[in-house]
Amino acid sequence: QVQLKESGGGLVQTGGSLTLSCTKTQRSARDREMGMAWFRQVPGQEREWVGRIWSGGFTHYPDSVKGRFTISRDTSEATIYLQMKKLKPEDTAMYYCAASDSPYSGAYIKEYTYWGQGTQVTVSS
Repeated sequence: QVQLKESGGGLVQTGGSLTLSCTKTQRSARDREMGMAWFRQVPGQEREWVGRIWSGGFTHYPDSVKGRFTISRDTSEATIYLQMKKLKPEDTAMYYCAASDSPYSGAYIKEYTYWGQGTQVTVSS
């Protein structure tokens, strides 16, 4: 069973930067075949996709974060990162890491089987 743990959240000022990490604490022989993604959620709102990285390293982002957020993964495939720049107050949310059994996962929650507990990001105005 894959287990994920996020870290790196915190308080940052508008325009600042923050990098989140997501580590697989329970590895799988299929790590390199799993698509992974970051989502975020504000209380009372739906969980929102903020980017994905496929097996092979291809990344995709929604327009709301494109050019500001970058997802990468280390060579061991155990950790992925979310680099966030030019942060805005509307980026404030709980950020979740997710892993899919598909190497080419999409932007929908239902495509992801494994989830971390989340890490809070707060951007002050």
